[in-house]
Amino acid sequence: MTILTMSLLIWGGSLVAGFIGSLTGLGGGVVIVPLLALVFHVDLHYAIGASLLSVIATSSGAAAAYVRDGLSNIRIGMFLEIATTLGAIAGAAIATHVATGAVAVVFGLVLLVAAAASFRHPDVPHAAGPPDRIAAALGLHGIYPDLHGQVQYTAQRVPAGFGIMAIAGGLSGLLGIGSGALKVIAMDDVMRLPFKVSSTTSNFMIGVTAAASAGVYLARGYLDPVLAAPVVLGILPGALLGARLLPRVHSRVLRVVFAAVIVVLAVEMLYQGATGRL
Repeated sequence: MTILTMSLLIWGGSLVAGFIGSLTGLGGGVVIVPLLALVFHVDLHYAIGASLLSVIATSSGAAAAYVRDGLSNIRIGMFLEIATTLGAIAGAAIATHVATGAVAVVFGLVLLVAAAASFRHPDVPHAAGPPDRIAAALGLHGIYPDLHGQVQYTAQRVPAGFGIMAIAGGLSGLLGIGSGALKVIAMDDVMRLPFKVSSTTSNFMIGVTAAASAGVYLARGYLDPVLAAPVVLGILPGALLGARLLPRVHSRVLRVVFAAVIVVLAVEMLYQGATGRL
């Protein structure tokens, strides 16, 4: 296989990964890492480095469109990024001292829990409730456009969501992913934000989280421009395509897509971690 052929194949896989990551809030890294490591036999550390750059591209490609459409909540995202960034730096710093396979197994189990949680709730808006004192003090509320008009919402249980975000950041640093699944669950199930707001704000956040981790991998020499170029060039148009489609997709369809994707990824992560391939 020539370098050009391999680059084109990596570009095609990255295009699909960007579309899935943008539409569901997962981030393309959960697809890119196994694609590069298992299919193209790229060293795991370099695969993680390229994945982190792809996550940044996914976030950059989708975030602008989501902010323009009024779906992302920048105020909530920037507040929660305090937790995810600190977790990402810590996770990347200890990545060489922790068995990646063990972390992959834990992450796979977390994804299965996330899939079950997405099916547990009916396709109705969260019941309105008063924000906790932290949400009220920080103004963690907003309005987003839905199929039936403008919908108001406010964050709840902010400390619990903040803690889960720190865990998501740690997994991002360890595995080179955006940890969008945990971010969506933290905002949707715990903080009771609308699902579309959760997924789009997750896309906004994962770029900052990945950038914090990428700095550590850059210092270790694991960012290869030749490998990262087709990944980023594929991720970006895929993310833009997903961002254009999201406002026209019903939340019930989005939940099914979200659950189906993370179940597949959970099985893959469990298998790779248990067999020592990751």
